[in-house]
Amino acid sequence: MNIYVGNLSLHITEEELRQEFTAFGVVGSVIVMNNQYIGSGQTRGYGFVEMASKSEGNAAIISLKGKRLQNQPIDVVEALSLSDKTGNNPGDNGRNRRSGSRVRQRRG
Repeated sequence: MNIYVGNLSLHITEEELRQEFTAFGVVGSVIVMNNQYIGSGQTRGYGFVEMASKSEGNAAIISLKGKRLQNQPIDVVEALSLSDKTGNNPGDNGRNRRSGSRVRQRRG
């Protein structure tokens, strides 16, 4: 299960975040997003934690939501999947969706 963690302190490390989630089960990976691509390396204030099972992830979300880390209350929710956001065709991203059932036809 992939978990979004927001409102993180700009000084938090991946190891500190991992320690918080390890109490609830096996942590697969931890990523604290940063601006390494523009050169500053400054953290962005959010990250992702991957837990081994959905039940462990849900327990972590319930327990850690609003907990203060480095004097800031964190936001913890299940991360949205990047695939099939619309529930339609994967890769479609809603571009080919028609509004309603009416189809415009060219006048002759």
